[in-house]
Amino acid sequence: MHRIVVLAVPPVTTFDLAIPELVFPAARVDGQPVYDVVVCTPDPGIVPGYNGRSVLVELGLEEVATADTVMVTGTGARAEGDARVLRVLREAAAAGKRIASICTGAFVLAQAGLLDGRPATTYWLFSAEMRERFPRVDLQPDVLFVDDGQVLTAAGLAAGLDLCVHLVRRDHGAAVANAVARLAVVAPIRPGGQAQFIETPLPPETGTSLAGTRAWAVARLDRPLTLQDLAAHAHVSTRTLTRRFRAETGSSSLQWLLHQRIDRARELLEITGLPMDEVARRSGLGTAESLRQHLTRRVGLTPSAYRTAFNRR
Repeated sequence: MHRIVVLAVPPVTTFDLAIPELVFPAARVDGQPVYDVVVCTPDPGIVPGYNGRSVLVELGLEEVATADTVMVTGTGARAEGDARVLRVLREAAAAGKRIASICTGAFVLAQAGLLDGRPATTYWLFSAEMRERFPRVDLQPDVLFVDDGQVLTAAGLAAGLDLCVHLVRRDHGAAVANAVARLAVVAPIRPGGQAQFIETPLPPETGTSLAGTRAWAVARLDRPLTLQDLAAHAHVSTRTLTRRFRAETGSSSLQWLLHQRIDRARELLEITGLPMDEVARRSGLGTAESLRQHLTRRVGLTPSAYRTAFNRR
């Protein structure tokens, strides 16, 4: 099993700390768990919380050496890191382990020098501080998470859920990740490039959400869908739909549709043996060539290579 060691740096953000233990144990392949999650801290015992309750962590930093992935969750220790923590993080990175952070955990990675020259993100509220203190970090302040291969960083709170689901998708494919998302009652697809700050997180009291229209579209991905079709279903003008869609999702309606179609194609490649033309048709991507172009651009694999890597049949 893939071992994820979560590093609680005091004072720890307890919400962030709970996310990996919620998401990863829910991932199963052929009914079997695929992740082992443990939590460690520099001084085992009662770990003070950052604006919250303290937590009991019984394991020490020696656990990091056993990890396949090391994840640093949010912390109030943005100014000066524990030398012991920075040392084990550098050793883990040098050993080729995957390193990830949630929220202000990115400050700990930056203190260890692991973000120098890399694109990374953190909670938008602390972006100015990150940019001032760590100018060598290629800060992406407006996105939910950044996947830079060995090192991944997520913005605050719910973006940590998105990152964990993304890691499951990266390791085991879209079908397993979507099953995890359903169990966690989170959106199965929130691409890392989506904006952290959505203009209107909730629909105004005098208006209505476009969630019904999005559900209607997901049920019809195999059909041509235009901006006019979506606006007609929502009973609004195309201009209003465009404005409200971006306010609710952080992306345009057509970008959102493309994300849904690519993810549908990934599921079909994982759980069926359908020919590529049929996968493309059922996902609304048109032709096998269009499927190949979009999938290669998104995940770096051709449809055949993706099926070989993730098909569960």
